[in-house]
Amino acid sequence: MLKNLLGLREKATPGREAYGLAVSRARAREFYIDHGVDDRIDARFELYTLHVLLLVLRLRDEDTPGARDAAQDLFDTYVSALDNALRELGVGDVAVSKKMRKLGEALYGRMQAYETPLRAGDAAGLAEALDRNVYAGKGADHAPWLARYALESRQRLAAQPVETCLKTPDWAEVSA
Repeated sequence: MLKNLLGLREKATPGREAYGLAVSRARAREFYIDHGVDDRIDARFELYTLHVLLLVLRLRDEDTPGARDAAQDLFDTYVSALDNALRELGVGDVAVSKKMRKLGEALYGRMQAYETPLRAGDAAGLAEALDRNVYAGKGADHAPWLARYALESRQRLAAQPVETCLKTPDWAEVSA
């Protein structure tokens, strides 16, 4: 906020722009209305993490310096956004580092839980992880759909050039 008041703006980077696109997609109302995701902060964190991971994996799969840099920038932007969200929720400076450590562990754990089945095309394994994390173990009806959505999004993103993927990611359909 102070940056806005003083006229200071953070430089737009591919990672920041991609983060905004991932968050926008994760906020699609259909996830919450049609596909059983509870509109809670922890469930939103899970969808943000899934969408950021899908983009990070796409960028890492390219294995060029520009794509690797964009993947790191995207990940760093996400971590920074988590820190900012905690501060906006009123978490004090002393508590932020403890909460960020817990969030970092959760983020790393989710990325590990999702990356292996995403890379292997394992819908059942991914659905299990999504049911546990996104649906808190109550999403047996919806987790398989979300796993198929994530796997199809991964395929669609892989078919796009990196530059296009960073500006207009081709996500799978969300409508019911």
